[in-house]
Amino acid sequence: MGLPIIEQRPGQAVGEHSPPEELVAWSLRKFADRRLAISTSFGMEGCALVDMYARHGRPMAVIYLDTMFFFPETYELRDRLIERYPHLSFVNRGTTLTADEQAALHGPELWKSNPDLCCKLRKVDPMHGAMAGLDVWITGLRRSQSKARSAIRVLEWDWKYQILKFNPLASWEREQVWRYVQENGVPYNKLHEQGYPTIGCTHCTAPVAGYKLGEYSREGRWAGQMKTECGLHGDGI
Repeated sequence: MGLPIIEQRPGQAVGEHSPPEELVAWSLRKFADRRLAISTSFGMEGCALVDMYARHGRPMAVIYLDTMFFFPETYELRDRLIERYPHLSFVNRGTTLTADEQAALHGPELWKSNPDLCCKLRKVDPMHGAMAGLDVWITGLRRSQSKARSAIRVLEWDWKYQILKFNPLASWEREQVWRYVQENGVPYNKLHEQGYPTIGCTHCTAPVAGYKLGEYSREGRWAGQMKTECGLHGDGI
């Protein structure tokens, strides 16, 4: 899985560096009889990915994990996406553990005292349930997002969730994602216009000084802590 050439046809090869739109079309052919779902945290990559699949008209599930710590702008974006793509099903598979219940079990502001555990409870564990029954997990991951993601393949096996993982945006840069969003009028999170390169929970996401639309940085995530990933992707937590 994740070979340089994913599929070879007469006069056509689909591989690691094929345009995302071609990879999306290929996945719908290849996995036509499989159970597919897109996951998104409502960042720019996820919005572009949703639009690429929506253009093919196939009903699909778009899974998101509501941590109960979303920004208001994130909920507003979700609603705009639901309205724009009525043939897609936006499904919340987030935790049922309330903030008060978490505080009672683990103390107040767990995101400060033990951010890895907070992410595990509110993201990683719920994702196991979200992946159950699926054959292919489609993500908006890109190699240049971080060192931890630099080796991802377009098609790979996810050992944590025991599922085939498809990353059609893997070879793109944020500038290309932003260009696609602009050219196709894709709804995006307004927080990007307020200095937020990436979108996460309110407690663990901050604007980045000097950030401009079309750029990417993870500096605003878990600022001041030795943490750059929530643990959903990779071996992590």
